[in-house]
Amino acid sequence: MKKRILAALMALAMLGAFSGCSNTGDGGSASGGSDSDTIRIGGLAPLTGDAASYGVAVNNAIQMAVEDINANGGIDGKQIEYIYYDEKGDTTEATNAYNKLVQDDKVVAIIGDVTTKPTLAVAQTSQQDNIPIITATATAAEVTLTGPNIFRACFTDPFQGELMASYASEKLGATKVAVLSDMADDYSSGIAEAFVAKAEELGMQVVADEKYQDGDVDFKSQLTNIKGQNPDVLFLPVYYEDLRLISAQAKEVGVTAQLCGADGWDSVLTDNFDSSVLNGGVFCSQYSTESTDERVQNFISAYKEKYEMDPNMFAVLAYDATNMMAQAISDAGSTDSQAIIDAMAALEYDGLTGRMTFDEDRNPQKSAVIVSIQDNAYKFVENYDPEA
Repeated sequence: MKKRILAALMALAMLGAFSGCSNTGDGGSASGGSDSDTIRIGGLAPLTGDAASYGVAVNNAIQMAVEDINANGGIDGKQIEYIYYDEKGDTTEATNAYNKLVQDDKVVAIIGDVTTKPTLAVAQTSQQDNIPIITATATAAEVTLTGPNIFRACFTDPFQGELMASYASEKLGATKVAVLSDMADDYSSGIAEAFVAKAEELGMQVVADEKYQDGDVDFKSQLTNIKGQNPDVLFLPVYYEDLRLISAQAKEVGVTAQLCGADGWDSVLTDNFDSSVLNGGVFCSQYSTESTDERVQNFISAYKEKYEMDPNMFAVLAYDATNMMAQAISDAGSTDSQAIIDAMAALEYDGLTGRMTFDEDRNPQKSAVIVSIQDNAYKFVENYDPEA
């Protein structure tokens, strides 16, 4: 199976070799055979709503991975049947969809959810079933701590906060930093808290730690306070929709600090956004479009050809997460939940976002990529490991 996973990764440009994806309202399936010849894997993602940019990318990439694996023989000769639902970014919708996947669709594993709150809700509900779950993109530390059946392919919130504080000190030479975060959002507040703690540990002065409420659209009061403190770096651990508003208003009020962020910055660049307000801003990611890895370039080309859009970081992570789950099922030699969980815990995987293993909390061990925004494009800066 490992050879087939590798073959799938190397043959990304051949996506047309297998088809079978469909969408039926709130859900859909991608399949390749009868029930006796298939392994059912479920998916949860916000395909509509505020987080749809993330969810659509994740679901697209999962379907690509399923097609690639099936085209290369499936999992030990069995085709994957991928069944997914749109949870609309809502915790109740996510929980209901999870129950449908487990009780009605009889999936053996789940890839999802995408953002923190729905993922936490699903992780908690899953404890009654012990279904193996891997989230490609939910970063809150407590997600995998919910239970031994929960894994992730992405960095945690604390890791990102600590990493960017180290980067601000070591690479940007910052001595004074400010933070603006969404106090009601687990992702934003979790990264902010870790950044502040690490910044203070490194001897930097946190001159402002400003908050806002979820749904706010006017940040000028907080930004004016930050401007008055004249920080070297303004850290914005926020999702792309808030980032567009905050960065534009920061320029309006005259903030001159270096803007920095976390992986929620991915997807901020769109045709209707004046990204000049973010020129020079840097954030941590888990891959770069400028990677010299042939597999990454094949993935980018195939994704663009299939979906007529560029893949973001969420898509790349989802492709890896799907292949990781497939490899674990193969290594387990069974669709038994505990066997898959044990195989996942011992997994050694080499994918689009690098070589990785899982730590004791089922978080991936790998380095980060620092990306800059320049002239309405993402530019690779460097691979960064603060422990190196």
